Amino acid sequence: MNTIDVTFDSAGIPIAGTLRLPDPAAGTDATAPLPAIVVGHPASGVKEQAAGLYARLLAERGFVALAFDAAFQGESGGMPRGLEDPAHRIEDLKAAVSYLTTRPEVDADRIGMLGICASGGYVIPAVAGDHRVRAVATVSAADIGRQFREGADGTQDPAVIQAMLGAAAAARTAEAAGEGTGMFPIFPGTAEEARAAGGQHAFEGFEYYCTDRAQHPRSAKELTWSSVDRIATFDPFRFIHLVAPRPVLMILGSEAVTRHMGVEAFADAAEPKRLHWIEGASHVDLYDDRRYVDPAVAELTRFFEHGLAPVVDPA
Repeated sequence: MNTIDVTFDSAGIPIAGTLRLPDPAAGTDATAPLPAIVVGHPASGVKEQAAGLYARLLAERGFVALAFDAAFQGESGGMPRGLEDPAHRIEDLKAAVSYLTTRPEVDADRIGMLGICASGGYVIPAVAGDHRVRAVATVSAADIGRQFREGADGTQDPAVIQAMLGAAAAARTAEAAGEGTGMFPIFPGTAEEARAAGGQHAFEGFEYYCTDRAQHPRSAKELTWSSVDRIATFDPFRFIHLVAPRPVLMILGSEAVTRHMGVEAFADAAEPKRLHWIEGASHVDLYDDRRYVDPAVAELTRFFEHGLAPVVDPA
């Protein structure tokens, strides 16, 4: 496999990506353009974590795969650092498609998209509005706006998001007065605090991002307060029906606290669509636990092989 560090533009911001090119299969034309998949990372993640793992595994199965850091995060440009802007995350995904169309290794008529966690929400409006993408899949799809408003399991006290919106408003005023960009931590200080605050789901998130399991120095540990009002009013699955007639695959862990978000989104999607369960997997298990990732990738491979099959000229 050939791995290339690349940079492309997203609304004036340089985006850092990793392009993975599969090894030529025996007996195939090594110069023929290949199907390609854009892989979006979870909120606070970077391309070296879950997105990079899925990109590598998909490249091993014959797809060109592009993982990248969102604007304002990781190795990508953009200020302020730590901004999570759903509108720009969607623009990043479309910019990644534009970049792939310029690569000689890629068949521009055979581009798909995969989103993990929050990117499972971002890819839906990206694909709904971009007909260059032929198929879209999600793993542990999460509605980040709903998660901020209601909590991962839907039981959060409504006062929480109101307090956060108040803090976000105050931070914007302070920034206008020259007091700098206000930030808030994404994770508590310890695993015990994470479990106490949000149960097993919060503990697994802490373990993934803040321990040797998968922590990365460029992975965001705090976000700007100006992210909050952008996220709180975001509704990623509102127009999922516009993806049709292009196919949708949603992969969910049977034990994922967030699974209700994917199930409800899937119900609103139009055919062709498929919901695939990974038994025993939690939301975060599907980031890196190969017991669950490998069957997910097998399903993704079948989906994209069909959804990105060569276009046959009827003549």
